[in-house]
Amino acid sequence: MSGIAAVGESYQKFNPRAYLQNNYMPPRADFGSEDCVVPWKLRCLAEAFATGDIHGRTLLDIGSGPTIYQLLSACDHFEEIIATDYLEVNREVLRRWVQDEPDGFDWSPYIKHVCRIEGKGEQWKEKEQKLRRKLRQILPIDVHQPEPLGSQLCQPADALVSTFCLEAVSPDRPSFERALRNITTLLQPGGHFLLIGALEETFYLAGEAKLSVVPVSEADVREALSKSGYHIHDFRSYLMPPGLKIGVDDVSGVFFVHAQKKPVA
Repeated sequence: MSGIAAVGESYQKFNPRAYLQNNYMPPRADFGSEDCVVPWKLRCLAEAFATGDIHGRTLLDIGSGPTIYQLLSACDHFEEIIATDYLEVNREVLRRWVQDEPDGFDWSPYIKHVCRIEGKGEQWKEKEQKLRRKLRQILPIDVHQPEPLGSQLCQPADALVSTFCLEAVSPDRPSFERALRNITTLLQPGGHFLLIGALEETFYLAGEAKLSVVPVSEADVREALSKSGYHIHDFRSYLMPPGLKIGVDDVSGVFFVHAQKKPVA
């Protein structure tokens, strides 16, 4: 079995509920501390969208997983948001959230926090409903294919978001770089890309699944983006404090990048 096929096989045991519990509940989601990893990610995203540079008709989220937090600050800047994931179990979690079905993960603390840090006076229920309205498609994707969405996307997106996807589904650095090139074809020239990922991580747990991760450094990420034709506007790193190393992974930190695909010369 090739490295990529083995990764695909390992994800068949992925448990969305366990993944959310490990990463999106306390202690990692402590909204009382701006130094905690989840508020840090939300602030990075909010500040990027607050520049006013990232807007358009369509935002495409690459490898959404079972999460929606990465889309909260995008609501006001795009007419349509498209989520994608390789796993049907994750796409089903997202569909259930859009349809406001019971027993789903409670994202309300996230939405309230984003409303607070954006400071626009928006009610959290308004933001929640806005995202539900704009999240119009939830599509299957394979970032290792030259056309990751097949023929499902009519035209390139105005912007991309991707969180903890590429390094988590790539068996090695070359695969990571190829996956980045593949998804870059989904972005129009001059389009913006917000990328969040794990630094120097080799595995994470999601229920019974132990998923391998290709460890990347800040330099690796910068090099891969440069090779794929991006200009980096902002690069931030977060060092995972000892109190948040809770045995569900071996991540050393998190990176956030705001990059822009270079226009065609």
